[in-house]
Amino acid sequence: MDDYFSVVVDRNEVGSSTGDLLTAIVPLMKLLSLTAIGLLLSHPKIQMIPRATLRLISKLVFALFLPCLIFTHLGENITLENIAKWWFVPVNVLISTGIGCLLGFLVVIICRPPPQLVRFTIISTAFGNTGNLPLAIVSSVCHTDDNPFGKNCHSKGVSYVSFCQWVSVIIAYTLVYHMMEPPLEFYEIVEEGTEIEELVESDDNDVSKPLLMEAEWPGIEEKETEHCKVPFIARVFNSISNVSQSTFPDLDHRDSSTSAYPESITCLAEPRVVRKIRIVAEQTPIQHILQPPTIASLLAIIVGLVPQIKAVLFGADAPLLFISNSFEIFAGAMVPFVMLILGGMLAEGPNESSTLGLRTTIGICVARLLVLPVLGIGIVVAADKLNFLVHGDPMYKFVLLLQYTTPTAILLGALASLRGYAVKEASALLFWEHIFALLSLSLYVFVYFKAVI
Repeated sequence: MDDYFSVVVDRNEVGSSTGDLLTAIVPLMKLLSLTAIGLLLSHPKIQMIPRATLRLISKLVFALFLPCLIFTHLGENITLENIAKWWFVPVNVLISTGIGCLLGFLVVIICRPPPQLVRFTIISTAFGNTGNLPLAIVSSVCHTDDNPFGKNCHSKGVSYVSFCQWVSVIIAYTLVYHMMEPPLEFYEIVEEGTEIEELVESDDNDVSKPLLMEAEWPGIEEKETEHCKVPFIARVFNSISNVSQSTFPDLDHRDSSTSAYPESITCLAEPRVVRKIRIVAEQTPIQHILQPPTIASLLAIIVGLVPQIKAVLFGADAPLLFISNSFEIFAGAMVPFVMLILGGMLAEGPNESSTLGLRTTIGICVARLLVLPVLGIGIVVAADKLNFLVHGDPMYKFVLLLQYTTPTAILLGALASLRGYAVKEASALLFWEHIFALLSLSLYVFVYFKAVI
């Protein structure tokens, strides 16, 4: 009799494990199918969807579908009480980025990339996709009624991911922007008084540029400033004896004739280091964070915090419910189009002219896709024990864990193009990371469903 019950228990455990595995794998297989369709239709030998069309689709996703998705779900769920509960979501983005930077340093020490690509190696390990891909995974997981997260799975998951959008954008336009500054090794002075020219020629032909440059943040090259493609910080903080001061704008000194401060208080002039930090801060394009997805997040928070406005747009009796319903219809197109764009990006293949090296590429993939998720599990479990998380909400934990599990953000490729640094290396790395992420995401989503959540 005991043997019989033990066999039944074993069979139940096997059935449960198989069910958990299918629950974890099937959502990713849905996304893989959408990506495969995009890859097939945009393949160079077929080109049913040409690259120009994919760029137009990416602009629609960026300017319409994604903002509608964020506004409809975040605006409906956000409240002052929820903001107090959800505070760890944006903080977790900062933690994952910091830990990623440390792992990037280890990759540099172990794999020894080319000296000019050290900063690229660090930031590509640290800067994960906390936007489009987590939204797609959450939408796919919640697509069925028997999902492990309950009735409001999709709405809550999208709200959690959207709540940290502004943090990711700030990181992109501050830390990532400056880490992707072209190193001095790429530049040389041609003649005294002339501009610094890049040793690596860049192709300005839009048709030949990889899709990844506009796959997640279309139009970013229009944000180019005077100092985008020059080693600006190196010029400010280092004394470059062999570089003429005329090759850069004179930012260290103010025109005394236009100074608003009287000479009697010149003794209170700011220290040299503070002045250099201020100069760099002034050249940081932080104003560009106000893009459609970020604006949608801010508007959703404002609407959610004002009950009178929220009652007009959301709820069964809302007089303007048709507007939020229209936004929701647009939002439904976000995930399939994002996957089609990803398929089109993968159809271009890896950039074979990358100088990053096989060892460093593997090191970044292992650190980002295998090591960081393990550390993320430890962070989330510790935060749960410290009562930092929403009690009894597995979707909250799942979104936090996804922030450690996704590959490097495709936005890194756009920033590489904007700064004229490591464009080919970013193209190749993002291709291989997204290929390997199919396996790592399947593994860790199963682990999250089985052990953590």
